[in-house]
Amino acid sequence: MSGQEAVSGQGRDLRRVPVAGEAPYEVVIGPGATAELGLVLAGTARAAVVHAPPLAAVAGAAVETLQTAGVAAEAVVVPDGEAAKTADVAARAWEEFGRLGLTRSDAVVGIGGGAVTDLAGFLAATWVRGIRVVQVPTSLLGMVDAAVGGKTGINTGSGKNLVGAFHPPAAVLADPDVLTGLPDAEFRSGLAEVVKCGFIADDRILELLDQDPTGRRDTAELIERSVAVKAAAVGTDLYDTGQREFLNYGHTLGHAIERVEDFGWRHGEAVAVGLVFAAELGAQAGLLGRADVDRHRGLVAALGLPTRYAGDWAALQAVMRVDKKARGASMRFVVLDGLGNPMILTDPDQAWLDAAWAAVSEEA
Repeated sequence: MSGQEAVSGQGRDLRRVPVAGEAPYEVVIGPGATAELGLVLAGTARAAVVHAPPLAAVAGAAVETLQTAGVAAEAVVVPDGEAAKTADVAARAWEEFGRLGLTRSDAVVGIGGGAVTDLAGFLAATWVRGIRVVQVPTSLLGMVDAAVGGKTGINTGSGKNLVGAFHPPAAVLADPDVLTGLPDAEFRSGLAEVVKCGFIADDRILELLDQDPTGRRDTAELIERSVAVKAAAVGTDLYDTGQREFLNYGHTLGHAIERVEDFGWRHGEAVAVGLVFAAELGAQAGLLGRADVDRHRGLVAALGLPTRYAGDWAALQAVMRVDKKARGASMRFVVLDGLGNPMILTDPDQAWLDAAWAAVSEEA
């Protein structure tokens, strides 16, 4: 967890993980982290607080915090979940921004899970060619992945996150206490991104999950470590041309499953299958030993996440060919050359792909 700093103030124990790059910022983790919203946006004239209906109370508290800090803040309500990430929803939000009179010196606040923070970041990146965004994730998935790193986007009929922009936030404020009421299925979905960070970079994460597969005992440390893994990658590779690509471990098939299922699967559930598929593909390429493949399958299953999927293999491959990681006609996968050592595998042999698919399909 290099680069992290513990801070105690006003009765709150906070962890601050710096994210370097062209526009450096901090991920603030700990009880009461959202109280810093007024400090982060002090001196801002106006702010739009983007949220889905279930988080109206949280958004209302954020609006009040900002107004107390002298910021003219109003809520902008969007649909819940992946239904928020469409061009139609974005267009309606832009009209609201116009009504509020947001200028380039103003800000957007995204409050919610990964879908809403993806949308809020995209809205901020595109409104008057870019205004500040502060992300306040309320799901484990948002805290460890979606809200951190500046990747923003919406979905299209062709795939997930194919329209978007790189737009680092001004800050990310993550309070693990809000996760106590998160449904178990949603919490488990977030654990897929946590265990991914363990497989590619931090074996301590794997140890913690081995000890408590629910992730509830060591939630704060798991968040800190996962954010640190992501911060190390995005701080040197904002535009996803090198080390940051390794964060997509398990996501090529995972995103394809989401698209084929019309986003009826949770992101983490799809990525979980993708992690096992990627491990099997690495084994087919002679890079990953069978014991490490079995550890993938066993740990993912222990987390309560799926390791198999019955679907149309031809349809999944068609979607993967237009994945963001594809280059021209080449399919590219993140695989492991041993635990903690990710690499890119370009145009793997079709027999390897078919064998990896057979290992995760329910017909296997």
